[in-house]
Amino acid sequence: MPTATRQITRDDIIPDAEFAKVRKERRAELLALKRLRRIDLGPVCTIYFECFETMLFQIQEMLLIEKGGEAQIADELAAYNPLIPQGSELVATVMFEIDDPVRRAATLNRLGGVEDHFFLQIGPERVAAVPEGDVERTREDGKTSSIHFLHFPLAPAHVAVMRDPATQILVGCDHEGYAHLAALSPATRAELARDLA
Repeated sequence: MPTATRQITRDDIIPDAEFAKVRKERRAELLALKRLRRIDLGPVCTIYFECFETMLFQIQEMLLIEKGGEAQIADELAAYNPLIPQGSELVATVMFEIDDPVRRAATLNRLGGVEDHFFLQIGPERVAAVPEGDVERTREDGKTSSIHFLHFPLAPAHVAVMRDPATQILVGCDHEGYAHLAALSPATRAELARDLA
């Protein structure tokens, strides 16, 4: 199936009992892939670039854990298919991971609107992330969510540069309360290039 039209369908979902038997093996296979797609951005933010395989595993996990059966499948497909890149974008889950609940609340209270401050720096050009429009992630009181879903729309010129190992690619956040940059390794760039048509 072409990258630009890749979606998870009902036919991709295996029964819970079958998934339970292969879950450990699939998780192990996915770990190497996820390691390449994970970027630590500053001390408490992690960016996970998603793909068909990560979203399929997530759907299978949700079905197994929540045990909603056939009735749950359509909701999971609707929730996770928008997070599969469609050939001219990268898609990421951004998580602020802070174990201490007091510190987590204080940090998230300072980061209202952070979802509008992520970007890719591709050579000299900056590509702003577009937050997934499913729900508002910053509350009226200014507290943001610990999880955000972002799309990085790429023009054909960006895609070409993504494949050029001589060009540095960075992911960053320029929110006044959390300004950080991280470089994508050559291995990560090669992996993310698979998402592009």
